[in-house]
Amino acid sequence: MTLVADLYTAQPFWIWLGVGVLLLAVEAMFSTEWLLWPAVSAGLVAVMTAVGLRLGLPGEVAVFAVLTVIATILSRRLVQKANPPGQDINDRNSRLLDQRARVVEAFVAGRGRVFVSGAEWAAVIDGEAPEPGQDVVVKGVSGSVLTVRSAV
Repeated sequence: MTLVADLYTAQPFWIWLGVGVLLLAVEAMFSTEWLLWPAVSAGLVAVMTAVGLRLGLPGEVAVFAVLTVIATILSRRLVQKANPPGQDINDRNSRLLDQRARVVEAFVAGRGRVFVSGAEWAAVIDGEAPEPGQDVVVKGVSGSVLTVRSAV
């Protein structure tokens, strides 16, 4: 422990840089988005000590804590702007809802095939079965089976 204390006394930059790198490594492993801003804050405190602004350990910990809180609050606002609540653009199934599809195989016993979004899907019909070539509307997705109903 005296080795760390001696290193901090001589070069606090390396301690803060090590803390930042350690936090960043844990963030990279688990991708939580919670440790990114403390890692950045530790890096900023490391730069602060490298340029000669020495506040002592309590002062540097306080600066680290304040920077972490500010960066986390600002990042939440940024994340909310960048990722508004609602439909996930990567969720193909939810994007299929309310899309028009074309019947490519007749519905027999309520099951058939439709073409939508560049692919052919198994489908179950809700209501009267349309003929091949007619349009239907996707009303639900369950695994790889669409629930459709007549577009008319």
